[in-house]
Amino acid sequence: MQIRLDGRTALITGASKGLGLAMAEHFVEAGAAVAIVARRQAELDAAKARIVGRFQGARVAAISADVATAEGCAKAVEQTVAQLGPVDILVNNAGTSQRGPFPEVPDSLWQSDLDLKLFGAIRLSRAVWPGMAERQWGRIINVLAIAAKAPAAETAPTAVSRAAGMALTKVMANEGAKVGILVNAMLVGLFDSEQHQKRHAASDTGESYEAWLAKAGAGLPLGRYGRPEEFAALATFLVSDAASYITGTAINVDGGRSPVV
Repeated sequence: MQIRLDGRTALITGASKGLGLAMAEHFVEAGAAVAIVARRQAELDAAKARIVGRFQGARVAAISADVATAEGCAKAVEQTVAQLGPVDILVNNAGTSQRGPFPEVPDSLWQSDLDLKLFGAIRLSRAVWPGMAERQWGRIINVLAIAAKAPAAETAPTAVSRAAGMALTKVMANEGAKVGILVNAMLVGLFDSEQHQKRHAASDTGESYEAWLAKAGAGLPLGRYGRPEEFAALATFLVSDAASYITGTAINVDGGRSPVV
């Protein structure tokens, strides 16, 4: 089975690096036009250059916008439409991992986390929804984390905002089913990423990053951290016509780390 996204336009937030960039590359390879959205224009320009360099004829828009704000969400959608056309596929991937002991997390941290992860997804989805409904075709992925299903101690506010994202996914899926909009969540486990590169640098163990990563992932069922392209492969399937009977799901992408839920 060949997965194709020809004629589709995708908007991916948090797409200048990591999982977001991997999804953008996979979508472009499958034929989609892709808007990559993040805050820092220099990183976006580098990501666009990488994609265009890899895929001849790639249609990519690099849009600097802060999707934690209403203005940033509106800018992201408006510029995507202006440069590439109406949005068929939305991936709400922007996020951070804010956490700490519950009594010590201030209101400001709760608010910033919810503004980015929850309200960003709400505003962007709401903006693209009417066009998707009119065309009777749309795909939305909310990128969350496995903590949304099984939060540990000291994971607030990130686990709470991710759990809210699961509820949002189900609400939108139930409403979108009537108008051809399929909505799913992908729950991230441990992946090779810039975040872990920073943790390695801070660990000062003297090990190479590759050795440190291999040791850190040895206890997982698959014995290693995930690769961004593995995450992107599932995302590409979910936004394609091949996944036309999948909506309202929250899929763990974690190498077997989570219990069955």
